[in-house]
Amino acid sequence: MTIFRVEVWTRKDEIDAAGRGMVADISDLGIGEVEDVRVINVYYLDGDLAREDIVMICSEVLADSVNQEYEINPTADPTENRSNARSVEITYNPGVLDPIEASLRKAILDLGIDRVNAIKTSKRYLIIGELTENHMELIINRLLVNPVIEHVAITQNSVVLPAEKYNYKLTTVDLIGADDKYLESLGGELSLNRDEMRIIQRFFSESGRNPTDVELETLAQTWSEHCVHKTFKGRIKTGSVVVNNLLKSTVMRVTDELNKPWCLSVFSDNAGVIDFDGQYALCFKVETHNHPSAIEPYGGAATGIGGVIRDPLGTGLGAKPILNTDIFCFGPPDLPYERLPHGTLHPRRIFKGVRAGVADYGNRMGIPTLNGTVLFDERYTGNCLVYCGTVGIMPGSMAQRGQQRPEDKVVLIGGKTGRDGIHGVTFASVQLSQESEKSSVSSVQIGNPIVEKKVVDVILQARDEGLYRRITDCGGGGLSSAVGEMAADTGVRVNLETVPLKYSGLSYTEIWISEAQERMLLAVPPENTDRLLAICAKEDVEATVIGEFTDTKRLELFYEGNEVCDLDMEFLHHGLPQIEREALWEQPQYKEPDFNEPADLGEELAGILGSWNVCSKEWVIRQYDHEVQGGSVLKPLVGASEDGPGDAAIIRPVLGSEMGAIVSNGINPKYGDIDPYWMAASAIDEALRQIVAVGGNLDRVGLLDNFSWGNPEKPDRLAALVRAAQACYDIAVAYGTPFISGKDSLYNEYEVGGEAICIPHTLLISAMAVMQDVKKAITMDLKKAGNLVYVIGATYEELGGSHYFSLHGYIGNRVPIVDAKKGKRIMQALSHATGKGLVKACHDCSEGGIGAAAAEMAFAGGLGMTVYLDRVPLGEAIKRSDYILFSESNTRFLAEVAPEDQSQFEEALKGIEYGLIGQVEDNGKLTVYGRDDRQIISKNIDELKEAWQKPLRW
Repeated sequence: MTIFRVEVWTRKDEIDAAGRGMVADISDLGIGEVEDVRVINVYYLDGDLAREDIVMICSEVLADSVNQEYEINPTADPTENRSNARSVEITYNPGVLDPIEASLRKAILDLGIDRVNAIKTSKRYLIIGELTENHMELIINRLLVNPVIEHVAITQNSVVLPAEKYNYKLTTVDLIGADDKYLESLGGELSLNRDEMRIIQRFFSESGRNPTDVELETLAQTWSEHCVHKTFKGRIKTGSVVVNNLLKSTVMRVTDELNKPWCLSVFSDNAGVIDFDGQYALCFKVETHNHPSAIEPYGGAATGIGGVIRDPLGTGLGAKPILNTDIFCFGPPDLPYERLPHGTLHPRRIFKGVRAGVADYGNRMGIPTLNGTVLFDERYTGNCLVYCGTVGIMPGSMAQRGQQRPEDKVVLIGGKTGRDGIHGVTFASVQLSQESEKSSVSSVQIGNPIVEKKVVDVILQARDEGLYRRITDCGGGGLSSAVGEMAADTGVRVNLETVPLKYSGLSYTEIWISEAQERMLLAVPPENTDRLLAICAKEDVEATVIGEFTDTKRLELFYEGNEVCDLDMEFLHHGLPQIEREALWEQPQYKEPDFNEPADLGEELAGILGSWNVCSKEWVIRQYDHEVQGGSVLKPLVGASEDGPGDAAIIRPVLGSEMGAIVSNGINPKYGDIDPYWMAASAIDEALRQIVAVGGNLDRVGLLDNFSWGNPEKPDRLAALVRAAQACYDIAVAYGTPFISGKDSLYNEYEVGGEAICIPHTLLISAMAVMQDVKKAITMDLKKAGNLVYVIGATYEELGGSHYFSLHGYIGNRVPIVDAKKGKRIMQALSHATGKGLVKACHDCSEGGIGAAAAEMAFAGGLGMTVYLDRVPLGEAIKRSDYILFSESNTRFLAEVAPEDQSQFEEALKGIEYGLIGQVEDNGKLTVYGRDDRQIISKNIDELKEAWQKPLRW
């Protein structure tokens, strides 16, 4: 056997894009001495290979003959004769999945070469510049290596790692005679509290035996906050009121009371399902992957989108993924390194890694990413938030979850199982600390989108042939959760040694709780098993029968014929005691803003447009595929140059139909600093405004909630959570929009030196609406000079949590509220007008208020606009023009209307508050007159656009 080392690099006369990006990243560290960086891909191949085999592999697979060169077993030191050159090679840690390996194996087999035994990859960076050892240490630690998954290769690593052998030995835990101190210690390792450990102790004492290690791990996974949502299902005392099961009494109660017939499957499957057109159904799920992304941004975020893609695939009898969304929350990209908490990655690095992970996975899956946003706050520095969502389509007849029968086979399809992702759900159920990078290495999964793409294709084919009765994805908790939940009503026997492994040496417990990615679980009638396995073999997808369902209502696990687990399903799924907690709400009070109104508000507007949370996210957006599958109608960027901020995405799920689906989101954590109730209310209002702004209506809208919160064991955090959930009920009921799915992510805090830094209270509301005719879609960019500009909805002096106050260093106390009854009338009236084709452009007023919305409409359309603030309808007396211009009151829109449609448009809005506040100009300027007719802004739209685009022009 021979090990070949192959190096592949970009030709010297070609631009090394990766190297240029690295130069910029190094400059961000304050190191300006780097002249150039060259990135070299290194491949180790072990096998009985001839020289001509390696040449063929290099020329046909590893190197692009147009712009790359390669060398086999290079002997020259790349730094020879260059005193200012440094070479650093980075490779994966042992046991970490290398997603390139499987693709290379397949490609090499396609060449007819079947003698490769092992493949390993690494990257070598040739850094040229006058650098000190301290410089190199900084570059390596902050840019090149994430120690969770990588290390610096001191010498050329061997391709073949020593085979690790596992010798079976049953491990039991002496729990029956344990005292409280031991219970607390063990519970800490399992993320279970003392009361929960006592319940488990009592159960096994009554059973007359001690538990095995895998039984305890199964209980820990099943009872984790991540899997069972025990805070939301707990008994919470807030003042004199006791809330019993916050989830059922708020979010789920909305759906029960509205009882919409088009809600086909809600809160009972992996995603929420609504009827689309009577023939097809749409499903939607949004998940979080916060903790893994904070530890390993690329892999954590990639498996976040990979996991949520599997949710629609595992809903009903399987849905085809057709659209992705992503919403990210990071620390400021310009955060000084001296303010970076110990043990954390810099926000800029996390941002770039997360963006790359989600984009790479979604793009390779062939799913368009059409909706999302990026937010920044220093409190997200140690604990970023990564929301990923997927919409799927399926025949309506397949929308309901199936049910397995005893003797059906348990079939595992997709990726192999490794140590990646072990304890992922328990890791997600505790707060992070500076030790998390070391202690949670195994909690981070590494994804492989090519494997998942093949899994999707196989599942849809098997679904259409009716080969299985039930399906679910294998995500959080691994086989423990997937098998355990699916078999809760029947029972199951699993032979763990049959589970396909990435490498040898895994114990039966590791196999069971691993959260390795790209795996789906099917319940297959015995007579269909051979056909299903044949389809998988044909498409090169791993598929294995690992057990069968029973009628015992017991979870029975075996390893090489030895029983390692025998748990009663009733105790596993219903033995968890209901938690009891106390919530304490105190309304915060901030210093009232104290600054004079500037005479010229042009620079204030430019400052808002250039703030991190308002500025253009084009750098992120351009790296996603928006066109794949051919159904995209409205994409994230719109306008004359296709660079304006669209309000919502529209897609045609069925290409032969003009019906569409609208997807939007609402999120504003700044309001939560004042009152989480109104933050939640505003998020719902914003998501619905965006639907209406693009030409949709509220007739068929499903909502999703994603709570990302701090430690719920702290009374103030819990009280804020209760208030936000109550708002979800109040506002959604008033708007008539049911919740169809949701997810919570708690314990989002980062501990430094004994002090916990809590993220802002953050609620993401996602919305999906059915649109009858996509030809009536509207974009936000101005269309024609001479058209009229209206504001719809009243403005109040509500600037608490606004970007304008933030610009001046204040928070404020008067947060925007929502009058949902009035808001519904406003949205219905505007939808009526857009449905009749009376609106040329529409944009919702959100961050930055009327000022930001007007500027965005103007520079997106390449046209000017004149605005008169004395014509803005006010809900109360407002003395200051800047407050009118930058108020962030809810349920407001700017609309462009042709003069010939004025009377019809105003008739459509009869009975609601609106104002004709200006007109579209061809002078390329935004001109604003204040309440006293004094000109307060006269700004070229190109200047405003530059202020908006500059911050993230990376």
